[in-house]
Amino acid sequence: MGFFLFFFLSLLSLASSASRDHHKTFIVRVQNDAKPSIFTTHKHWYESSLASVLSPSTPAQVLNVYDTVFHGFSAKLSPTDALNLQTLPHILAVIPEQVRRLHTTRSPQFLGLQTTDSAGLLKESDFGSDLVIGVLDTGIWPERQSFNDRDLGPVPSKWKGQCVTTKDFGPGSCNKKLIGARFFCSGYEASNGKMNETSEFRSPRDTDGHGTHTASIAAGRYVFPASTLGYAKGVAAGMAPKARLAAYKVCWTDGCFDSDILAAFDAAVADGVDVISLSVGGVVVPYHLDAIAIGAFSAADQGVFVSASAGNGGPGGLTVTNVAPWVATIGAGTIDRDFPADVKLGNGKVVPGVSVYNGPGLSPGRMYPLVYGGTGGGDGYSSSLCLEGSLDPVFVKGKIVVCDRGINSRAAKGEVVKKAGGIGMILANGVFDGEGLVADCHVLPATAVGASNGDEIRGYIDSASKSKSPATATILFKGTRLGVRPAPVVASFSARGPNPETPEILKPDVIAPGLNILAAWPDKVGPSGVSSDSRNTEFNILSGTSMACPHVSGLAALLKAAHPEWSPAAIKSALMTSAYTVDNRGETMLDESNGNTSTVLDFGSGHVHPTKAMDPGLVYDITTMDYIDFLCNSNYTINNIRVLTRKNADCSGAKRAGHVGNLNYPSLSAVFQQYGRRNMSTHFIRQVTNVGEPNSIYKVTIRPPSGTVVTVEPEQLVFRRVGQKLNFLVRVQTMAVKLSPGGTSMRAGSIVWSDGKHEVTSPLTVTMQQPI
Repeated sequence: MGFFLFFFLSLLSLASSASRDHHKTFIVRVQNDAKPSIFTTHKHWYESSLASVLSPSTPAQVLNVYDTVFHGFSAKLSPTDALNLQTLPHILAVIPEQVRRLHTTRSPQFLGLQTTDSAGLLKESDFGSDLVIGVLDTGIWPERQSFNDRDLGPVPSKWKGQCVTTKDFGPGSCNKKLIGARFFCSGYEASNGKMNETSEFRSPRDTDGHGTHTASIAAGRYVFPASTLGYAKGVAAGMAPKARLAAYKVCWTDGCFDSDILAAFDAAVADGVDVISLSVGGVVVPYHLDAIAIGAFSAADQGVFVSASAGNGGPGGLTVTNVAPWVATIGAGTIDRDFPADVKLGNGKVVPGVSVYNGPGLSPGRMYPLVYGGTGGGDGYSSSLCLEGSLDPVFVKGKIVVCDRGINSRAAKGEVVKKAGGIGMILANGVFDGEGLVADCHVLPATAVGASNGDEIRGYIDSASKSKSPATATILFKGTRLGVRPAPVVASFSARGPNPETPEILKPDVIAPGLNILAAWPDKVGPSGVSSDSRNTEFNILSGTSMACPHVSGLAALLKAAHPEWSPAAIKSALMTSAYTVDNRGETMLDESNGNTSTVLDFGSGHVHPTKAMDPGLVYDITTMDYIDFLCNSNYTINNIRVLTRKNADCSGAKRAGHVGNLNYPSLSAVFQQYGRRNMSTHFIRQVTNVGEPNSIYKVTIRPPSGTVVTVEPEQLVFRRVGQKLNFLVRVQTMAVKLSPGGTSMRAGSIVWSDGKHEVTSPLTVTMQQPI
């Protein structure tokens, strides 16, 4: 039912305007091994299938052919063509394409990964030198020192990938570090027409910066000295400095198109990558309609770990994306470094802010006239946001201008102020942004302040305008500050749970460093991202779950190098059960958006702890059949499951698994619909595998969510050997709580297994929902 509803809604939206081209790209799932022998290739057969349903005047053009993680093709079709194609007996599904968006150092040291740590994860895995990380992103700038191949051995013999050469990506672009580079633009061009090659490269070369940045976070070499405009000076290094990289360019000026993303998954798995890192996302849809979930399922089935960003829709709830249980979903936290740039007001008050700016500064000791963009005439709304052309030069010339966040990019607001003759900018968060601050490489003296401080500054301007002394201010740039407390803090923008598709699977899984992260940057792209910014820098400081995701991708490569026998699910389990939830003050991590204590809906299992993840003691492993049982219990049809998994599912045995929450996941989430019931209960069955020492005894500690009774049977697990698997049962009992119709209440606790050396922690959440 879900597929047809989504499909017809898509067709209705496509048909809503008769004045524009109704054709759209669709991804078509074909039955495995159904090709008639008269066709020499699958592409020939697919074109014949298309020709049978298209009007004679429409060419049967196949955009991409998929044969590794998916069986089928993509094509540009009208809604009518798509419906007709769906009627062919060998066509299992016709999926509307979605356009995804990018989710846009001291972090190795902050994570405990120093080169001198001879007993740690880097030593244990020889820095991941035989592992390959595939980065699906905006491409790569291969000349960066982060991608040099000094002292690297030969390319791993298993590698089957390509380094696609073009006029701007020559044969010398790849080396023993960057061992593969490809680009996928068929879906992009089918929707947008032929690309403008004066503004972007038809090659793996990066014209955005995002892909170069994420690739170097995952696996950049040690580079010293490294900094951005003099900020964050030190050594730049990725998580797995000796791991090999393969760049798959799937994101272009107008976004990242599903048909191209799926083609990159197909290529990456066939090429032989060990880890796929994907810092893009879109609207959450059922798994069988989600190209990322489809590609990731088959990747995981073939032993490839897939890490994806949770999204930047925080701090609101239900904003997390890339939520499939076979994907590691990564939120963002801060590290113990920031870039203070405080605002000093004419009334003597100093308001904290952050910035990365090193151009001509404001004169020391001088106070400048201060104005709010929204009071400078025009419609007020546009000028309050400092949108292009909204500021009156007479009003802002020579002044520091307060601009509200929203609509256009943070750095673009500074460009608008600069064009209008402003001398500086204070960027004020809105209520929804809260107190979370992101440091940007501004094109003029500028700083960012939180929502409450923005209100205070605007209030000062308003009161000063009613007095005889007009408002004044200056910005005090203080460079780089280390040892910040508290850290980590959950970044304000980091997308939050609960999981909108499967609330019984807690998402995000973990958080990792994602705020103000230093990493490699291409030439010819200014650090602010503003088109007029002509500054060149080898490194840039960016923020987003886009930056958090490749931290975990690199860590996964290190763990796989140290434990080649571990499955993707075992690697994710190790990262989750060893994660921590306390900051460097010894207290539960805070939520940057409001300064309150954060929850499992913000950080999942916690912040990654790589050295503990190397030796987790126990892991929760998951097989492909376990995932199929999960889909059966999630009420996916047999056909939907075939579309997603490429396997013929038998759901008759799935009920033995009990319910959706019985997937052998490292976290536990109980969801109760109250329906007037007073007492409610459920149970979870879990299985753990001993990856620690033989002859070990684990005892359970239960920290039940408030208002619940939680029991675990047995209370002790006795392992005789490494690799042994033992089951346990968790029972949860709770009572109804007072909720308004449509209301929800979530409480959290945990279950911890310990043998005295290892602590294997699983968060346990209980959610009560009152039906409308």
